[in-house]
Amino acid sequence: MQIDPLAFELNEQIRKTSKNAYACLSETGRQIYFPAGILTQSAEAKQKAKKFNATIGIALENHAPMHLEATMRYFNHLKSDEIFTYAPPEGLPGLRRLWKDKIVRRNPTLTGKQISLPIVTSALTHGLSLIADLFIDAGDVIILPDKLWGVYNLIFSTRRGGRISTFPMFNAAGGFNVTGMADVMKKETKTQAKLTILLNTPNNPTGYTPSVAECQSIYEVVLAQANQGSQIVMLSDDAYFGLFYEDSMKESLFSGFCDLHENVLAVKLDAATKEHFVWGFRTGFITFGTVTQNPELLYQALEMKLKGLLRSTISSSNHASQHIIENILKDPDYENGINEKFQILKKRALKLKRILSDSKFDPDWGFYPFNSGYFMCLKLHRVNAEVLRKHLLDQYQIGTISLGDSDLRIAFSCIEEEDLDELVSLIHQAVRDLS
Repeated sequence: MQIDPLAFELNEQIRKTSKNAYACLSETGRQIYFPAGILTQSAEAKQKAKKFNATIGIALENHAPMHLEATMRYFNHLKSDEIFTYAPPEGLPGLRRLWKDKIVRRNPTLTGKQISLPIVTSALTHGLSLIADLFIDAGDVIILPDKLWGVYNLIFSTRRGGRISTFPMFNAAGGFNVTGMADVMKKETKTQAKLTILLNTPNNPTGYTPSVAECQSIYEVVLAQANQGSQIVMLSDDAYFGLFYEDSMKESLFSGFCDLHENVLAVKLDAATKEHFVWGFRTGFITFGTVTQNPELLYQALEMKLKGLLRSTISSSNHASQHIIENILKDPDYENGINEKFQILKKRALKLKRILSDSKFDPDWGFYPFNSGYFMCLKLHRVNAEVLRKHLLDQYQIGTISLGDSDLRIAFSCIEEEDLDELVSLIHQAVRDLS
């Protein structure tokens, strides 16, 4: 397939500023570009067409976006042009700047590092799909812990033809299995020049975030592999970022990957979804970081590639949601509100851990380490997880998630603190029913 001149120009811009980023592009990533079409012409008209602007496909009435009053009455504090018009494909400029400021504020070791301006996506799952389009070809390997969110298989394997390669998430001591991660990386480099590595912290399904020391070891094994010449895309899925309750790293792994080595392209994927408790807003972000002499040119080219992917899929993300999140980030009560909800979830997690630590449960289950996020997982000793899940539903009206033969995921995020004792007691009774 012949490459469009605009795509060729972007490819050269990426190649000259980061050989690693260029080498990691998929065939789709090399072919994609943002066309100089309707949106570009409309942007020019917005600046210059002061008399009449007959470009973009919306309707106006009395010089404002046409709308139904039945719709407008549900918005108390937004103007019509903050609700009904199209947002730019890459997202609202003000929101992007504020989100970057928030990232740096919550990850202090990023201060002074050259990271991109975040690009807005229709939530984090969409961001992962865009990154898969940009970097994954059929047969490419994606390395993850074996405790993983099942949708990764759909995104990277089913949609893009990538091959998922896992390592046991926990070592014998109950910590993050850095050695296992290093071993699978070394194994894959025998046949793969490019490695895509995805770490989700806090982890879904286990609710575990590595310690500071474990994160340092993770950085060291990735750096060693980069020094060997591997081309690496390092993905940080930060869906539950900030919900760190006990001893763990309190920053995103992206903070250490973004300037680790020129052969490591770090990608941070996060969203307002869980961080701001607005699950239905579907507003996420993609941020890049790497070692390069010209970050501005590199990130500009990667942004244009993503804009092409956005334009050819959803066109742009929800405008009203973006404006609301922008206003939330500027609200004087923002930090207090976040901390209030954090404390509620932390109390639930710590209480659940105290309950489960009772030795009376030892014959029936153990549990994987958890110190963060929304979830924890029981490791069942005596019954099948799917059999138990169905029994809990049918006999106790309790919903859980079975993962494989032995793991049962519990979302303590949606259980009131005062109900945790009863929840565990009923699950224990259900296990006894079956065993």
